Amino acid sequence: MPEEESEYLFKIVIIGDSAVGKSNLLNRFTRNEFTEKTKATIGVDFGTKSIEIDNKIITAQCWDTAGQERFRAVTSGYYRGAVGAMIVYDITSKISFKNVTRWLNELREMAESDILIMMVGNKSDLEMSREVPTKEAKAFAESNKISFLETSALNSTNVNQAFETLLTDIFNLVSSKKPVVVDDVQNWLVPNQGKKLTPLSDPAPQLTTTTASTHQQKKGGCC
Repeated sequence: MPEEESEYLFKIVIIGDSAVGKSNLLNRFTRNEFTEKTKATIGVDFGTKSIEIDNKIITAQCWDTAGQERFRAVTSGYYRGAVGAMIVYDITSKISFKNVTRWLNELREMAESDILIMMVGNKSDLEMSREVPTKEAKAFAESNKISFLETSALNSTNVNQAFETLLTDIFNLVSSKKPVVVDDVQNWLVPNQGKKLTPLSDPAPQLTTTTASTHQQKKGGCC
């Protein structure tokens, strides 16, 4: 799909503990690829994919952030401009689920207050090793007013559905707001574009943005 056709550009951050499968979720959604032995993300990695919602071309710019604590100072700045977030845990790791609370608190502290959040329980293909009951995860999501879905990056189960559900929710939220135009006074930012926006009292044409090409930073370590 040509980049110039994109009518909306939405920045999504993917966060969660190391080794929960964030990079493979990103790769499965944007490139339909899966790597058995991925290396730990250092800093950030991102990819883009365009989909159609209500006859509009929506481009998702998905940022895969490092899960290790030592990289938090590096990646915290990448919350800026994000309109959606996925908090990922591993259904076979109870500790990764418990840490969702910490990631949720960090997200709400550093991101915009109206950011839309989805919690994703990854590795649903490993049902025999499950440590986090689906019912418990659903209850947590409901109590924190965030959406929830279990996925498998390995066999693609619910991966596209998770991203498309989040993007649709973002699109519906954005569509319900007043149009915006480029302005140099306010601090409303188009994700990853550095252009400042301010709301209009009268309708104006939607601002059209284009995606950046898929970019990967150097990786090292494991998963």
